[in-house]
Amino acid sequence: MPETSSYGQFCPVSMAAEILCSRWTIVLLREMLCGSTRFNDLRRGLPRMSPTLLSKRLKELELAGVVRTVPTAGGAHEYQLTEAGEELRPIVLGIGSWGQRWVESRLSLRNLDPTLLMWDMRRNLSTDPLPPRRCTIQFQYPELALTHRNYWLIVESQDVDLCHTDPGFDIDLLVTSSLRTMTSIWMGLSRLDAEVRAGRVHLDGDPAIGHAMQQWLKLSPFAPTVRKVA
Repeated sequence: MPETSSYGQFCPVSMAAEILCSRWTIVLLREMLCGSTRFNDLRRGLPRMSPTLLSKRLKELELAGVVRTVPTAGGAHEYQLTEAGEELRPIVLGIGSWGQRWVESRLSLRNLDPTLLMWDMRRNLSTDPLPPRRCTIQFQYPELALTHRNYWLIVESQDVDLCHTDPGFDIDLLVTSSLRTMTSIWMGLSRLDAEVRAGRVHLDGDPAIGHAMQQWLKLSPFAPTVRKVA
């Protein structure tokens, strides 16, 4: 590390902080621990991180022995966590659990991001409660600009795809909600059934798919954490 970036202490905490505490590094590790290995997938999970900075952080983690690049077919490559990187799992998840437990919900819901929300929902979606055929579920956030208002989850077999443009398939279920409400549900700050009863979430389409929404949607991995603040 450059001298200007060093704490200049032999303490293992300070040495680890020099690797892990630069901006975006912890959330990049979160994304990799959630299963993203390709550059474009990492970008989808970190939509506000510039490609240049993402490349820089990956290189820094590779030099630190936390990440390695692995060639794939067609001359491409993917990023995988090393043993040292995997050992960070309880640390990164522990930071997330601490944030869920102690950060006020009004602060948690201040930084709303539909792209990140839908990407998280897509990779955690459970296909088992859905019919054994292609299902197309549209999420609509009416208060957003048209370019960020509609998202489609396409479930076929065990695969789940996320589209930002209309895929042209028949819609099995249309979920209409504010982004704040859906984020609150996803984070476990409110319940889907309560938001439906209150009229803040509208489900139109196949009643069986709508009824099973909480089962296939699942929740953030941090949602079960018992909160200590409102």
